[in-house]
Amino acid sequence: MPRQTSRDLRNESRFEVLHALFTLGPSTRQEIARHTGLSTATVATLVTQFLAEGVLRIATVEQNTVGRPYERLTIDPDRGRILGIDVAETYVDATVYDVRLEPLGQSQVALDEHQNGEAYVVDGIVRAIDAAVSASGTTRDRIIGAGVSMPGQVRPDAGVSVFAPNWDWHDVRIEALLEERLGLPVYVDNPLKAVALSELWFGVGRTAKSMAVINLGTGVGAGIVINRSLLRGEANNAGEWGHTLLQLDGRPCRCGRLGCVEAYLGVEGLQATLTEIAPDHPALQEPQQRGFVDAVADGLTRDDTALAELARRTAHYLAASLGDLVNLLNIPQITLTGWTTEALGDWLIPAVRSELPDHVLPGSRLNLSVEASGVPGNPVALGMAAFSLERFLGTLGLASRTSLPAPGRRLRSPA
Repeated sequence: MPRQTSRDLRNESRFEVLHALFTLGPSTRQEIARHTGLSTATVATLVTQFLAEGVLRIATVEQNTVGRPYERLTIDPDRGRILGIDVAETYVDATVYDVRLEPLGQSQVALDEHQNGEAYVVDGIVRAIDAAVSASGTTRDRIIGAGVSMPGQVRPDAGVSVFAPNWDWHDVRIEALLEERLGLPVYVDNPLKAVALSELWFGVGRTAKSMAVINLGTGVGAGIVINRSLLRGEANNAGEWGHTLLQLDGRPCRCGRLGCVEAYLGVEGLQATLTEIAPDHPALQEPQQRGFVDAVADGLTRDDTALAELARRTAHYLAASLGDLVNLLNIPQITLTGWTTEALGDWLIPAVRSELPDHVLPGSRLNLSVEASGVPGNPVALGMAAFSLERFLGTLGLASRTSLPAPGRRLRSPA
């Protein structure tokens, strides 16, 4: 790993100050220093730079009983607008945020899961963005950046979708295609990294140092945080838990292998399980994946016995595969997210909580927790907006783009 320079450390300190204000709200320089572990002098210098760039403003000036009045600082929401875009095989969800990452307007455009052309997907992204910008009451010229999550393997440093198995995409230069259409700075990444960052900044990561954020949808994967550091791996492919082995010589997976976790926990895996249980079940007639999952959720509320068995088997597969992840990484916090979790979490999570300890070594059971994500809105879109904000700050003279570490750097634990 390259040795960090003093400039790298200054860059990290800037983002720690910003993250402290997201966590604490309006704060004094001393409160920021205590939260981050940075020296008061360092915080004072960084705050002066942020104020000069319009990223922060003085929220209040309060009188002290002795000495000088003190200022409470806050992020200036009007510094610009940021786009967070969640692109999946079945939809594009776009949200406009202010610089405090408060949502201002949102739009979702359906994608036909059977179409996978680059032009078709890019057009869907642009339509979702235009609708979200309109809903937010802002204008395109106020957008300072767009963070776009793409399914599959993504190289953020090159702006390339390396491999999206459900679309059969290989080395698509998606960042350049979008920048040409939008006329905006674009940052692309993988949804697993986005959900991990959103949990780190706005969810359980405020208190948990290590966690896995499990994304369940068309595909499945894990965003992994170890000691408050986002795990990327050599080529940004860390977290492809969906393509670890659940069943030797099991079901075929879209990646070309047999027995992957995704072949049992992705939506096509759920459809395959239900076919084994009740091949003529009406839910299998739903032409779209989201319609199928909604039909399953509806049937579970009506005590459909076949769907109850589907939920039981799916929870069993999920607990077993999560057990491997916990044993490998010794992480105490499992957070479930994604649209399948939203629909079926009430049935899956209690069963997984009950069974997971059976698959985990005794030493790793301590403080083990399984929860649904509490991040508001779309955590993928929020995480991508946070990445885009980090990248934007690198263009303000606060850090050079070439020296800026990959977004989602390590954050110090609160003091």
